[in-house]
Amino acid sequence: MAAVPETTPPAPRLGAVHERRLRALWRSAGWPCHDVVEAELLLAGALQRSRDDAGRETLRLTDAGLALIAAAVQRNRRARDRHEALVGRVAREMQRSGRVVWRGLSLRAPPQPGTAEERAGWAMAMPDVFSIRHTTVEDYVEPVVHEIKVRRADLLSDLRKAPKREAYRAIASQCWYVLQAGIGTAEEIPAEYGVMLAHGEADAAELEVLRPAPKRPMRLPFITWMALARATAEPPLDDDAQPDLGPAV
Repeated sequence: MAAVPETTPPAPRLGAVHERRLRALWRSAGWPCHDVVEAELLLAGALQRSRDDAGRETLRLTDAGLALIAAAVQRNRRARDRHEALVGRVAREMQRSGRVVWRGLSLRAPPQPGTAEERAGWAMAMPDVFSIRHTTVEDYVEPVVHEIKVRRADLLSDLRKAPKREAYRAIASQCWYVLQAGIGTAEEIPAEYGVMLAHGEADAAELEVLRPAPKRPMRLPFITWMALARATAEPPLDDDAQPDLGPAV
């Protein structure tokens, strides 16, 4: 009988869960979990088994595994750069519209009545862009939140987190998702949120309104005013780009 040639099974396609495990093994000095993720990493050549004199087995990253970590870091860094560039683009657009703008705030959001979050108490909201009208009349402030997404995986993760979205709505009269073109559609976003699409390079993107954000009355609680007072708003635009605000009313 002719010998059946041995075949090597194809290496699995590695994803974010594999990259996270590689980083965890790198930090933990190789104590294995003996699960499917590590089996796939071994098959892909990103890990190798090692035994000490007492017969205890650990896992070690190969050069290929280190290269995978480095590549993941570069991808994440590029995504962060694109994200921050688009955040800056939206912030400048809000300033040109005559609004005072903050980036990277952490605000305590009161729970919405009649929701599960109401029983859990106040939540933290961390909008990418938060802005208010340039006015001295509290009822005209109209706080607006813009949440920026440049990767589809981040968008899908956000859409699964209803409490996070409700925290945005608790601090704003309008909430928007700004999507890099190609990562999602307006139909995927809940109807309570407006949708913009960013075309082109993030720092100079053209912003297209796919669906206006519903507007509702909103008066900021005192705790939010205190947080804004402690935070630093975006510096004014260059003189040529400054809007004509008129009287502050």
